[in-house]
Amino acid sequence: TIIRKLWNKYAEGSDGVIFVVDSTDIQRIDEACTELYNILSEESLRDAPLLVFANKKDLPNAANTAVLSEKLKLADMRSRKSYIQATCATDGSGLYEGLDW
Repeated sequence: TIIRKLWNKYAEGSDGVIFVVDSTDIQRIDEACTELYNILSEESLRDAPLLVFANKKDLPNAANTAVLSEKLKLADMRSRKSYIQATCATDGSGLYEGLDW
């Protein structure tokens, strides 16, 4: 989408990246992974920490953070500080835990 093409404009001066994935949509996780790596390839984000919010943790078909971490290849980002937090945007659970990281 057009928004994805503008991400580099917002990256400059950022202290970190918060990336939100739909933990119930495992079919699109590869697409999310590609977009994540595209974002993180921006020179201005080279050293930025990464917080992944795995949203919709309240739904029965939500993938857990270990599965999502593997699918997003977070372990491959050895030089980048990263954290994944399960969240539920509708009730706010997990949001503060992630932000406090």
